[in-house]
Amino acid sequence: MRGRLAVVGLGPGDVRWLTPEAEAAVAGADALFGYGPYLDRAPVREGQSRHPSDNRQEAPRACAALERAAAGKNVALVCGGDPGVFAMAATVCEQIDSGPAVWRALDVEIVPGITAMLAVAARVGAPLGHDFCALSLSDNLKPWSVIERRLEAAAQAGFVIALYNPISKA
Repeated sequence: MRGRLAVVGLGPGDVRWLTPEAEAAVAGADALFGYGPYLDRAPVREGQSRHPSDNRQEAPRACAALERAAAGKNVALVCGGDPGVFAMAATVCEQIDSGPAVWRALDVEIVPGITAMLAVAARVGAPLGHDFCALSLSDNLKPWSVIERRLEAAAQAGFVIALYNPISKA
């Protein structure tokens, strides 16, 4: 049996923002992995195993999910918002590239979710209809000097800026 990993975006919070595709991916999984508070937001299905982890354990979480999928299980790795925006998609791809060959043979799917920046823009009546950028203020994975340089460049370019991770604990 060939395993499968779906990296699933749960949206910005309320269950109303969960897409039907994300809901189906979570419901169809044998095992769910994720940061504890995000995993708590995933709908519960009897018989699913749940594997919560700390927010700073992205690479180990991705590896554990990949290992379970490599064992033939249907796995969902959940994250907030969209998995490709400051979430787990990049980490999963990096682990696949540097991990065992069996991970590269897995069926891996990225299931998009609604981002916080799009939800907030819609709610406040300020759609991101022209050029904009999203920047993370977290210095957990990059030095503050890089973040500062990017902020200055975006501000000088006149972009609307969506800021993520305003409180960093590095």
